[in-house]
Amino acid sequence: MTTHECDVCIIGGGISSAMLAQKLAELRPGISITVIEAGKKLFDLENRMQYRRRTIDYAENPWPGDFIEDQAAKGVISRTMAVGGSALHWGGTCNRFSEEDLRLKSLYGLYTDWPIEWKELEKFYCEAERRLGVSGEPSPLPEDWRSEPYPMAAMVMTHNLKELKQWGEKSGIPFWSTPQAKNTKPYDGRNQCIRCNTCSICPTGARYSPDFTFKRLLARKNFALHDQTLVRKLTLNDGKTTVAAAEAVNRERPGEPIEYRAPVFVLASGYCWSPHLLLLSNNSRFPNGLANRSGLVGRYMCGHAFLSAMIEIDAKIYPGMNEKHGLISRQFFRCKTDQPFIRHDLRIWESASGHEPRLRSADGRILLGDSLLADWRDRAKRGTARVRGYYDVHPDRDSSLTLDVTSRNRWGDPLPTIAHKPDAATESRQQLTRQHFQQLFQTLAKSNNGKILSTGAGNYLDHPAGGCRMGADASTSVCDSFGQTHDHENLFVAGSPTLPNAGCTNGTLTFVALTLRSAEKIATHFRSPA
Repeated sequence: MTTHECDVCIIGGGISSAMLAQKLAELRPGISITVIEAGKKLFDLENRMQYRRRTIDYAENPWPGDFIEDQAAKGVISRTMAVGGSALHWGGTCNRFSEEDLRLKSLYGLYTDWPIEWKELEKFYCEAERRLGVSGEPSPLPEDWRSEPYPMAAMVMTHNLKELKQWGEKSGIPFWSTPQAKNTKPYDGRNQCIRCNTCSICPTGARYSPDFTFKRLLARKNFALHDQTLVRKLTLNDGKTTVAAAEAVNRERPGEPIEYRAPVFVLASGYCWSPHLLLLSNNSRFPNGLANRSGLVGRYMCGHAFLSAMIEIDAKIYPGMNEKHGLISRQFFRCKTDQPFIRHDLRIWESASGHEPRLRSADGRILLGDSLLADWRDRAKRGTARVRGYYDVHPDRDSSLTLDVTSRNRWGDPLPTIAHKPDAATESRQQLTRQHFQQLFQTLAKSNNGKILSTGAGNYLDHPAGGCRMGADASTSVCDSFGQTHDHENLFVAGSPTLPNAGCTNGTLTFVALTLRSAEKIATHFRSPA
């Protein structure tokens, strides 16, 4: 058996892992840090323009090799397993939650409160925005106060967004552009965004992705990144509740067991694989898995639901102008306590639906040259807005991740299955929520001779989180507000799994903010440099 020793062992190589390792290296430059990732390193910025081209030309996967065939979970929305995780190809939207997300019980008598104050979290939002490099315009709503400005000015709105903003605000609802982890000027050694319109494979490095952070960390002598290495189990010290080691296997050397030993372990494997590893690590003292005396590992899996509409309007929209950059209204983040509970964001993007160039007309004629352009211009006289609202739903205890003994990887480990279930209060307000959105879509469609082309409800929960929820009471949570597990003093969980609920907007910035706060607590385990 090969044994590796370090001061901090981080399991998982996504955005939370990158931010945690970076901050720990700054706070305690003398400690050794090892990151273990089951997937491959994809440090190939120089190839991404070619990947982009092949995606456009042939609809190829722009990230070849970013998943593991026999390491798949049921109920996940992304199979990505690689150094960088889902943030290799995220859209880069960096919305904040709001104070209401942390005070659902206090304000509305619903679900639970977080064991952290908004003012405390807000300062780590600012740090997260600096580290990721977020460009944005501040919200005009006083409730969305900021203690620091965005690191960079907002991305310039395209002609399309200006048209859509003008249309949307005729309803009386204020809209502004979404903050993005994309450079509007050279920042932190990365290029300025040139609006390639392929954010899932950014060929210039203007959009933040964790591989940039890891490449810098690798220049340090006391940082190690072990890819293609799957951690299968955590073991405890004899007679103690502290974690002693992580048992792993390298996918290129499957016959050689590996052991990682450290005084501090951090699970940074996301909402799926972090609780999964805890459940796999059961033993005679913890028969239901590590950190699971409360029985809540893999429970309260959360996300937010969404309703969408395609609305055709009188506006000249020319699709393809930075389509990932959209508009947001946070007006509905706040819900009066004496009214039915409905909280959501409201988003608008451009859409090419029904307005792409085509080679055949509706009556079957072949279109080429001038006839193709004439047809395209005629259909572009009106534009289409893609409208979506992510709305707040709260998980039931039985919203769960469990081990599926009928589905195993090549090592025989049962794989996870995720089944989301809303709590009873969420279920009871579903019809009212749908009615609210139908009225909202109709209000928007009243302007510019609008016509609702279609509406739809998502069949999954987006921006998922949970499975190791934080709390002050060890009987109703897995870890505290720093991610330190109640059952094992040297075991932490970072980022998305610790969220009790997933709010009503994108979660990545919140995952990072919580991780940066955790880093400060983890650093206290080691002596501060003189």
